[in-house]
Amino acid sequence: MEPPKKSTSRNAIVPSTKEEEIRNARGEWRPPYPIRYAPLFQWPWRIWEVLKWLWGHPGYAFPLNAMLLATSAASWFLTQPAIESCKTFEWGWMSWVFVRNELLIWLWYGAYYLWLYVWKKEGTKGKYDAKWPARNSRTFLFGDQVKDNIFWTAGVSALIWTGFEWITLWMYANQRLPYLSPAEHPVWFGLWILAIPLWREFHFYWIHRLIHWKPLYRRIHSLHHKNVNPNPWSGMAMHPVEAFLYLSVACIHWVVPSHPFHFLFNLQHAGLGPAGGHDGFEGPIIREKFHTGSYFHYLHHRYFECNYGESILPLDKWFGTFRDGLPEGEGANLREEHTFRVPGQEPKNPHGKPGTPENEPAPTSEKHEA
Repeated sequence: MEPPKKSTSRNAIVPSTKEEEIRNARGEWRPPYPIRYAPLFQWPWRIWEVLKWLWGHPGYAFPLNAMLLATSAASWFLTQPAIESCKTFEWGWMSWVFVRNELLIWLWYGAYYLWLYVWKKEGTKGKYDAKWPARNSRTFLFGDQVKDNIFWTAGVSALIWTGFEWITLWMYANQRLPYLSPAEHPVWFGLWILAIPLWREFHFYWIHRLIHWKPLYRRIHSLHHKNVNPNPWSGMAMHPVEAFLYLSVACIHWVVPSHPFHFLFNLQHAGLGPAGGHDGFEGPIIREKFHTGSYFHYLHHRYFECNYGESILPLDKWFGTFRDGLPEGEGANLREEHTFRVPGQEPKNPHGKPGTPENEPAPTSEKHEA
């Protein structure tokens, strides 16, 4: 058995055991070792491990954050409207931004979906849930999980994403926001870029805890949690209120001195990052070269009441909501939360009520892809 190594689960530590295909009676893949947080906040602090995590592959910088940064750089230099042209709300630049964002969504989410779910190049190897997206299901719009998810991600959430961008570009153009010049403050400019993924994770944890408050969960967040078995298009399949709260991560640039590029990177990181985090597979994929997936977050979709954040900042650990993924491991007996009826669903989701023993088969009447 291979020793533990960095997985693609947003830099958590999980061994690479895909070839062993360890699955429970529900057909769910899981590693034989517990999830562990990235070393940045582990004590005692081991500088060499931190440096390897920061700049190694996979790690903090590579591959996901580097790819998202490269995407934002290409967007900035090749497609971003001149700030001066955004002083008034005009159809030209506003429609251009919307089309650009739609193209990015279809390229990012579509690439994951095409490789893993249309071409099925990985089969079910490393697939957290061996079933494919639900078809002929009353749970989802159009009776189809993927069509439902595309509607919410590429339709509703994309428009809210673009709305944040329209407003912020207008404010930058009219000098209504604090500005950070890269020429005058190159160090702070670079450090802010490095810190944005950490800010994203911090913001995500607290917004996520908020929308798990029962009244908000029932009316808002339950839409996203219909995706017990997520696929790439599930990433931003959100109620409009949730999408607004989630994408408000970029509003920090309204108060903290920033360059418009920081705002662009932050918003694109939030808009495109969920594709890999919800793809439903543990990487590496594509000839074992491309690291992807988030078993940490899959456990939240599976059990609901755990792992509200991600695996760099140990907020779940500190606040008692961490589940390490083992049947008898840390967090395996967390209290059940959302056992009430969710609109459009039976009281039990396709995997049974949260906390149902893993050795019981999952009852379901939904049809899935072949």
